[in-house]
Amino acid sequence: DAGWAQFLAMLEYKAQRYARVFVKVGRFEPTSQVFSVCGVRDGPKSLHVRTWTCTHCGTVHDRDHNAAKNVKQAAGLAVTACRAQVRPELVPRSGTAPGEDGQNLPASAGRASHVI
Repeated sequence: DAGWAQFLAMLEYKAQRYARVFVKVGRFEPTSQVFSVCGVRDGPKSLHVRTWTCTHCGTVHDRDHNAAKNVKQAAGLAVTACRAQVRPELVPRSGTAPGEDGQNLPASAGRASHVI
């Protein structure tokens, strides 16, 4: 739990640093129980069930892909609940983060090839 909390804290401060939106989806959001195509909630499934066909719309779902689509949807709904844009325009950064321009780095540190 402490490791997960630290990971979330790092994601949140990096999102702030780079003017990005950070949204947490509720822990008990039923992302693998709701069909991403039609929205029908089918209920919990054993972890060994990796794919299934929706009895309502007939779509074949992969458990992980379906959950990922539902997480994306839940995050968008959380943002729109505050009347903010779901896909805000890119915000130009003002300046660079320490070390991003190669300055303020220890002599032994290499330059980053990309920013996460």
